[in-house]
Amino acid sequence: MHKEADIRIPLILGDKTYHDITEDVCAPVEGKANKLWYMAFTFAAIVALWGVCCIIYTIGRGIGVWGLNNTVGWAWDITNFVWWVGIGHAGTLISAVLLLFRQRWRMAINRSAEAMTIFAVMMAAVFPGIHMGRIWVGYWVFPLPNAFGSLWVNFNSPLLWDVFAISTYFSVGLVFWYVGLLPDFATIRDRAVKPVYKTVYGILSFGWTGDVKAWIRFEEVSLVLAGIATPLVFSVHSIVSMDFATSVIPGWHTTIFPPYFVAGAIFSGFAMVQTLMLTLRKVVGLESYIHVKHVEYMNIIIIITGSVVGVAYITELFISWYSGVEYEGYAFMNRATGPYWWAYAIMMSCNVLSPQIFWFKSLRTNLTFTFFMSIIVNIGMWFERFVIIVTSLHRDYMPSSWEMFHPTFVDVGIYIGTIGIFFVLFLLYARTFPVLALNELKSILKIAGEAQKERNRDTNASTPSNDK
Repeated sequence: MHKEADIRIPLILGDKTYHDITEDVCAPVEGKANKLWYMAFTFAAIVALWGVCCIIYTIGRGIGVWGLNNTVGWAWDITNFVWWVGIGHAGTLISAVLLLFRQRWRMAINRSAEAMTIFAVMMAAVFPGIHMGRIWVGYWVFPLPNAFGSLWVNFNSPLLWDVFAISTYFSVGLVFWYVGLLPDFATIRDRAVKPVYKTVYGILSFGWTGDVKAWIRFEEVSLVLAGIATPLVFSVHSIVSMDFATSVIPGWHTTIFPPYFVAGAIFSGFAMVQTLMLTLRKVVGLESYIHVKHVEYMNIIIIITGSVVGVAYITELFISWYSGVEYEGYAFMNRATGPYWWAYAIMMSCNVLSPQIFWFKSLRTNLTFTFFMSIIVNIGMWFERFVIIVTSLHRDYMPSSWEMFHPTFVDVGIYIGTIGIFFVLFLLYARTFPVLALNELKSILKIAGEAQKERNRDTNASTPSNDK
């Protein structure tokens, strides 16, 4: 019989039973929110309201209220778009790829990571919409039959590629997330006392019965959806990178962008998962289920993807020199030594140097330090997108048209506002949906629970070995 190595740290701490898991996961949904939740929600709602006001102001006055000029036509809007899409990547990777590889540690974080993906993609979709200027005719970008004569969708437009990428990513992620919630909705339905809650969760659970046939179909559908979603990890951000790579702008026209953007997206996505899960474990009280082992595994992935991003940065510099193209060489020299050198320095220090600190086990298993570093990584990834976009545009082929980009209060307000909206949605999710995969956690209790591992170890120690 296969015996699990004793060196593995338990994934569920404490002497938990199946009933304890049900109570702990359902408590935030069935009980009253604590003061920490209300404080966090109030702050996020105020920030979100500020962002909504800035968006309405932009739609009413036009995008002239942003800091754009004739030279820098893209700035914070596309930077924020790429940043939010990247954050959504970790949810798909944790849910789909790690499911296919049968990684048990994903079960404590996959549900919230999937929710993070949905909300991050929603925030990303805001920016192409308001950047069009006339959001009320935004449906023109969809390939729909129309009665406008010569008005047809331009399949050569990167904007249309983003529409397909975002809509596909959102729809598959939403289905994957919702299907995984069905058994947990049924659990809350069966425990509900108030008729309204019982009816609502009864509708959401789609008549889940919990019999053997239902579980077999659930497993099959989950694997099929994971197989469909896995290519999205690579395709969606590759398409976003082609917004730049298919242009002729020095600094953008490079074939390394698709893998480079995908690695960076996973890098920033896992950092945001760290931020959210470490916050959630305190606000909702899930210390037994989200702990050092989960944080360490995610930090290892951050080390790997951060190193890949660092190699991509060095490769870009080498290719710009090796190509012998003066314009390409100047674009990268301007990034490092031009007026935006400080942004380039922040990018390199946050994305390349800071993840290497996690090689030290004492630091990658420190929860407070990890929370701080997760914020640092996402700051660095935002500056990466800013550096790529603005430094390639603000100094073009004609020095007479060189221009600096200066964000306005509306630029800043919309960006910070989307962060507020994101946290409002996530906190509401934590109060209405099970934040952990309830039934999946139960499936690993006997082999990954702390008390059960101790009992198994004692049993194995007291049983005579038959090995020769």
